[in-house]
Amino acid sequence: MKEKLMNIFKKKFVKNVMVIATGTAMAQAITFLLLPLVTRLYGPDAYGLMSSFIAIVAILTPIAALTLPLAIVLPKEEREAISIIRVSLMINLLLFIIFLFTIHFLYESIIEILNAEKIGQYIYLLPFVIFLAGLFQIMRQWLIRNKQFKVISQVAILQPIFTYGGMVSMGVVYPIAPILIIFSSLRDAFATLLMYKKVKNKSSIRIKLEKFSLTLGETLKKYKDFPQFRAPEAFISSISQNLPVLLLSTFMGPAGAGYYTLALTALSLPAKFLGTAVGDVFYPRVAEGFNKNENLNSLLLKATLALLAVGALPFGLIIVTGPWIFTLIFGEEWVVAGEYSKWIAIMSFFMFISRPTIKVLPVIGAQKFHLIFTIIMTFTRISSLYVGLVYLNHMVAIATFSIASSCLYLILIIATFKKIRTLIR
Repeated sequence: MKEKLMNIFKKKFVKNVMVIATGTAMAQAITFLLLPLVTRLYGPDAYGLMSSFIAIVAILTPIAALTLPLAIVLPKEEREAISIIRVSLMINLLLFIIFLFTIHFLYESIIEILNAEKIGQYIYLLPFVIFLAGLFQIMRQWLIRNKQFKVISQVAILQPIFTYGGMVSMGVVYPIAPILIIFSSLRDAFATLLMYKKVKNKSSIRIKLEKFSLTLGETLKKYKDFPQFRAPEAFISSISQNLPVLLLSTFMGPAGAGYYTLALTALSLPAKFLGTAVGDVFYPRVAEGFNKNENLNSLLLKATLALLAVGALPFGLIIVTGPWIFTLIFGEEWVVAGEYSKWIAIMSFFMFISRPTIKVLPVIGAQKFHLIFTIIMTFTRISSLYVGLVYLNHMVAIATFSIASSCLYLILIIATFKKIRTLIR
């Protein structure tokens, strides 16, 4: 038995998962230690205003480089991967300029559409934050391609120290929403700078843009599925994930958005611990398996069952004791977030176990299927939340939203297994 366990831990896939998981675990531990200080210093209203701003950023971020950076992992040749980086940088810069001019000329209309009067003065930050998010995506995928999981792990640990540490240190003197917004905006910039330093210092993984093999047109043609299907899917998915924050802010004020965001953030801690680790290592592994005609269903099943076993306890604990845990950790004024967490935990669990499924879809060329499914999911989720807020109450709205989301994630997992079987035939 001992020999079998040793053999398992010697496997490269498991080693890489452990590297990412260790870094992510430490990052989440730091977040867990600092977040209660943030909630006590700033309160639900300030936290809610930050949540609304970050929700808008998150909705627009997938457009940054049209998700083309996700293709960096796929090519066999490095020169082709560098072609993708080159085109991603060009798209990212072009969209930055478009965003900047759009906000300048349509500022009032944008504020009205987003119902963002309370954070209107920060809207001009959006193009810069989204541009930096695009650079972060490019750098991270390049590191994943080169299996630099230790670097990714180190950056993951330093990010929350910078972000939440900055919020806490400044919050002691100025506990106001702008501090939260500024440090949240600089998160990806800080991570990108650290990654760039690591890449610059290692000649083996340095990006040499003159070593590309495909032209702009050839790259876009070969990887057109990403801007054509994955970018719209990611954009719609981000609307699905983040529009609830804006809806709750509209119907319940900033505090409502703050309660929801804190519950979701807290529940993402166990999800990020192994979900991100497995996802980052699983993506290049499944791409390699696909190129070698391996059994993808077997790989997917093992990864999904592993996450199911790991996630059952932490999410189950929140479902049973959410309000008590949130009051104890974050303070009495966050009891509503604890009530939300009981329902959001169900949704987060199914989202957690679907991580490997999401990584398989671009590898098997199921971008169009994913886009259609995401449109259906977004419409169902937002409709259930909106109807609940308008005709019932906020707690029923959160419950129906979470249950509908859980069912849809389960359907996605089952549908992906069936799609892989079709490819095998």
